[in-house]
Amino acid sequence: MADEVVRKGKNPSASLFERLLGATFQFHSSEPPSALTSEGHLGDTYEAPEGWNIHRETSWRSLASKADELLAVGPVLLVPEWERLPADKKRRTRWSYEVLLEDLVPPERDAHLAVLLPSSALTSHAEAEFRAAVRERWHLSTVLYAAGVLPKVHTSLEVAAVFLHARQPKDPVVRMFRMPHRVDPKSVEKDFEKLLRMRGGRSKNGYVVRDPIPVQERLHFELHDPAVLALREDLVGYGSVAKVGDLFTKVPSIHRHTLGDKTSSTGQPGAARVLRGPDVLTDGSIAPPDPEDIWAQVPSDCLLQAGDLILRSISRPTDRHRFVVSEVGDEDLPAAASEHVIALRPKVPLEAHQLRFILLFLRSPMAGPMLAQAGVHILWRDLADLTLPQPDEALASALDNLEISKRRLEEWHSEADELLQSVFLDQSAAQGRDRIVRSGQTLRLRVAAASLLDDLAHTVRTRFPYPVALRWRETEAAMSVRDAGPAYQAIIGTAEILLAYSALLVGALAREEGMELGSIHAIRGQLERGRGPGFGEWVATLDEIASKRKRRSLPTEHPLNALGSMFADEQVADARKRLYLRRNDEDHERRVDRVDLPQARDAAFDELSRLIEGARFLADWSLIQITDLHWDALLGCSVIDYRNLMGDHPVVPTSTMVLDRSDIEKGSLYLKDQENRLHLLRPFLVGCLCRRCRSWSTFHIDKASQGAVTLKCLEYGHTFDDPALLGPLRHVGLL
Repeated sequence: MADEVVRKGKNPSASLFERLLGATFQFHSSEPPSALTSEGHLGDTYEAPEGWNIHRETSWRSLASKADELLAVGPVLLVPEWERLPADKKRRTRWSYEVLLEDLVPPERDAHLAVLLPSSALTSHAEAEFRAAVRERWHLSTVLYAAGVLPKVHTSLEVAAVFLHARQPKDPVVRMFRMPHRVDPKSVEKDFEKLLRMRGGRSKNGYVVRDPIPVQERLHFELHDPAVLALREDLVGYGSVAKVGDLFTKVPSIHRHTLGDKTSSTGQPGAARVLRGPDVLTDGSIAPPDPEDIWAQVPSDCLLQAGDLILRSISRPTDRHRFVVSEVGDEDLPAAASEHVIALRPKVPLEAHQLRFILLFLRSPMAGPMLAQAGVHILWRDLADLTLPQPDEALASALDNLEISKRRLEEWHSEADELLQSVFLDQSAAQGRDRIVRSGQTLRLRVAAASLLDDLAHTVRTRFPYPVALRWRETEAAMSVRDAGPAYQAIIGTAEILLAYSALLVGALAREEGMELGSIHAIRGQLERGRGPGFGEWVATLDEIASKRKRRSLPTEHPLNALGSMFADEQVADARKRLYLRRNDEDHERRVDRVDLPQARDAAFDELSRLIEGARFLADWSLIQITDLHWDALLGCSVIDYRNLMGDHPVVPTSTMVLDRSDIEKGSLYLKDQENRLHLLRPFLVGCLCRRCRSWSTFHIDKASQGAVTLKCLEYGHTFDDPALLGPLRHVGLL
């Protein structure tokens, strides 16, 4: 490629574009190209690269014959006029370049032709027949998009350099490239050279299309971009997807130049404000009325309603690929949309969280590239085909909770602001001082409590299930003393209990779903040999559920999906492996030397913290014990009393809930997930008073021999025999 030299009088973008054109010709042919223009506006202003043969025709109508002549010798860069011609018999306005290219026939030899066109020639719906006519004779090999590269042409106008050659039985791939703005030219050239050598995939600024593109298909850069296509497919991960046209209809707009004597003054009965594009503000609101507004008597079907969405139909460079969209409220009415505003009305009433999610998506930088938009105008036919993500139940609930939290924080902010503004409004300084100190205490306590939620230790102590939270509290206490030995043992023990609790959840949930786990059969083998499950068995269970194949039939919000992704983070997985090795070393008498214990303790605590971080989802699920229930056969529901065993103490108040289930067991432990569904944990995990220390604790099977079942306490390690669990354990496959 030519050295990076900006010719005198030519801007850097134009020089870079010139070099990319030269590189493409050089890639396709060893012969130097000829530049062919006419003596029109575009031809007079276009300056061909140095060293190229330049040919000028007196009229664009003679360009076709001259191009035929030059193509017989070598490659050609054709710079046609972009002249709008009078409407034909079909009342269709055509462009001069359409007539020119439809008359241009590929020569018999393998010659290459590049044409400079406005990008709209490749992206607009109106020019579909033109694209089809050209591509029936020519193969499209490379499209190079760029803006600000032609002199005396507005810098916002995007140009397309379209490289064509005669069609072959098996046409090669199509390469698409968009020249970025304000980027190091050398890196752009290097990226473009890489793309020319590629037979598939994507570079930083371009990509290769391997599958045939229909001849009438629009060639919008984002329309075929594999990154955008992958992003569109990924939207289903939010729950589901729907097209804009499936959810909304377009409200008719008012063309202001057709209003004539229908304009009215503000406040006149029946008059509606005609909203313009600038009235739709980037912050999501609608500009308040001002004297420049147009008010008019408009048809009833054009009147907007509360809940309609309006968006600018002309995108600006400052919009940065986002839609500028607002929701119409009662305070904005009466109003109608002008020709520069697209108004959308839900076909059926949408839930508040659904509409909120749509607005968040449309305002995000993700939405813009997914719209195959020709030029700066957004067309309804393109917008109707835009894919919208729809939140599933879990995401919808999270969005609602976020909105509630936002309003609550705004209330606290307003309360604090009012308090600050009232500092000097009391009758005396002493009264003002006492009131501010007294009233500010509640606000300070709110902030202090909220700040604790960012503290992992506080979250574990207050929001994690009781067996894990208690062990964590004991670990923190051990960390506070000088002797590192007890703290080191407590850290390893807490890690094992965290994994044990998680694995026991997996066992109970998998049985509920009818899912066979080889790791559970392995635990049964251990028990038959008189050995109980340990660190290795818990890890094996969690590793097995990590397989997506095991969970492919489960809904996204199912707890097994979160448990399966527990070790997805490499740092969390590494922490688990290191803690496992530490446990093995302790069990096999390879203990840490006392001199090295402080350093080993600190490292182990960091590993435990990372492991806890990977299990944060446990804070969103409740470990509950059913204390009482009453089934109402007439109403078909159960009134259930339960204890929420979250945090580091088992003494908690009793709560009540109502469920439309009659199969709830009194006394048993359940997992209450984010969807408030109950999952039975018996007999994998049971809760009762420990017969040794008389404290309420959680237990799992530890041994089984000669018809006796030994349970082990997660909190303290105490054991006792319970033959009543023999049948249930056999039922779930643990015996």
